Amino acid sequence: MAKHLLTLRDYPKKEIEAIIDLAIKIKKSPKEYSKRLENKTLVMLFEKSSTRTRVSFESGMTQLGGHAIFLDWQSSQLSIGAELVDEVRSIERYADIMAARVKKHETLKEMTEKVKKPVINMLSEKYHPCQGLGDMMTIKEKFGKLKGLKLVYTGIANNVSNSLVAAGTKLGMKVVLAVAEQHPVSLDRQLIKEAKSTGLFKQTKDLKGEMKDADVIYTDTWVDIEFMKDPKFAKEKARRLKTFMPYQANAKLLKETRSKAKIMHCLAAHVGYEITRDAIDHPNSIVFDQAENRLHAQKGLMLYLLGLA
Repeated sequence: MAKHLLTLRDYPKKEIEAIIDLAIKIKKSPKEYSKRLENKTLVMLFEKSSTRTRVSFESGMTQLGGHAIFLDWQSSQLSIGAELVDEVRSIERYADIMAARVKKHETLKEMTEKVKKPVINMLSEKYHPCQGLGDMMTIKEKFGKLKGLKLVYTGIANNVSNSLVAAGTKLGMKVVLAVAEQHPVSLDRQLIKEAKSTGLFKQTKDLKGEMKDADVIYTDTWVDIEFMKDPKFAKEKARRLKTFMPYQANAKLLKETRSKAKIMHCLAAHVGYEITRDAIDHPNSIVFDQAENRLHAQKGLMLYLLGLA
């Protein structure tokens, strides 16, 4: 039976650590792994747009000796009503591993029920596990450890924060959501219950209070990329901007709280909203190391799922 990655909730600590450690090894010794996926094919199915996810997966397959195929939802027969279950059963015959970036997590579940090849969640409204793996790798790279560190996530609780909570608490990190509110479509009550049971999870509105001993400050967009310029979303966008502005990641926040926290953002950023330019370019920023490590973490993940580590 194929091993999939839909959410890090399903992965025990040892497996998450194994993927992170493998990713660090690959980054240090890329030539050693340059033919590990020779003659292997990854098919990527995108219902939602992407920059870093697509490029990092395609580059990752190339650097491992394999090949990646990009399929846009709109340029495939899914756009004209073809049944997803039939399409993925066909795609499986051409691929060694598959990945999908979708609007609904249920779409990924439907895929895994019908295929025998590994499926990777490249993003859904509930989780972003590839981002979580790359982030944990980045933090371990910068601090030399994960256990005992404190990560403060600010803004709106969403699919990215869900993956940080799932991975971070399993790996011994204290994860604090200093947020104005929860994105309703991303709410996972079982995840919160599991995280609370570790004693390493907290949700609060007191961002400044949590910053004083934070090792990492992390933020994400307050408004989904596809809604930023949608006139139908204008009223809700205006409400969110007003509500979330006190939760902005900026250089002033670090100065006022005397924080030495590393600054993270999963990108793409709306500069001037959830994060300022002086935070992205701050000496404490590791935003672009974080972006790079998506490449290495996903290499490790693909090798792990294919049993070729």
